[in-house]
Amino acid sequence: MELNHTSGMTFSTLTVETTDTHMLVRLHRPEVRNAIDQAMVDDLHAVCDQLEDDPRVLVITGCEVAGRNGTKGIFASGADITQLRERRRADALAGINSRIFDRIATLPMPVIAAVDGFALGGGAELALAADFRLGTEAVRFGQPETNLGIIAAAGGLWRLKEITGEQVAKEILLAGRVLTGTECVEHGILLSVHEPADLLDAAADLATRIATQDPLAVRVAKRVFAMPRDAHPAVDDLAQAILFESEAKFDRMQAFIDRKKK
Repeated sequence: MELNHTSGMTFSTLTVETTDTHMLVRLHRPEVRNAIDQAMVDDLHAVCDQLEDDPRVLVITGCEVAGRNGTKGIFASGADITQLRERRRADALAGINSRIFDRIATLPMPVIAAVDGFALGGGAELALAADFRLGTEAVRFGQPETNLGIIAAAGGLWRLKEITGEQVAKEILLAGRVLTGTECVEHGILLSVHEPADLLDAAADLATRIATQDPLAVRVAKRVFAMPRDAHPAVDDLAQAILFESEAKFDRMQAFIDRKKK
């Protein structure tokens, strides 16, 4: 996977690179296991600014951290507790983490989370905001907020049950269950499990497959997919009406017809 550094973008908590098919964002606070602080939230907002202006697939991943037995991967260990400890009612109502995760979830093009190691608390909620989640067996996914006297208010309380169903979600949210990578696949949190060395290649392969589709059709499909049930089928018909007039629709269908004639 060939990468080029994104020009004009500098961050204190992320590294950002681009390819022809996607943007690769690495969370990079290894000294605190990628704990999500205000600076990282601000950096992620800046990434969203660019991807809303120039839509492309986003691949978001963690970094390696040094341990007793060598380096190991980590996605994000949660929100930065030193900052979280000092937040009060007004901070909760501002939705510091929930707003950035929702913005990531509603980016025009799909988002892929490539998860290795810990994805806990806010890290789990960041992963849940992605359209696709790939991982490794080393993944440890959990929402330990109630043990800290708070709740998973940045998406965990509602996104998780949509994916796993109520009972598993409640066991994670209310009883502190932490899932392994394989268990995450079993319960729909991860799409697939890969060797750590292959994880980013798998994410890049998925991003490439998305990039071969018509970008407008992908954007519209993602938007319509997120609509509430009672919006269908009316919104589907309206969206299809837009796509039926696009040049890409005529070109792609003609190319399909031409191939069938050969």
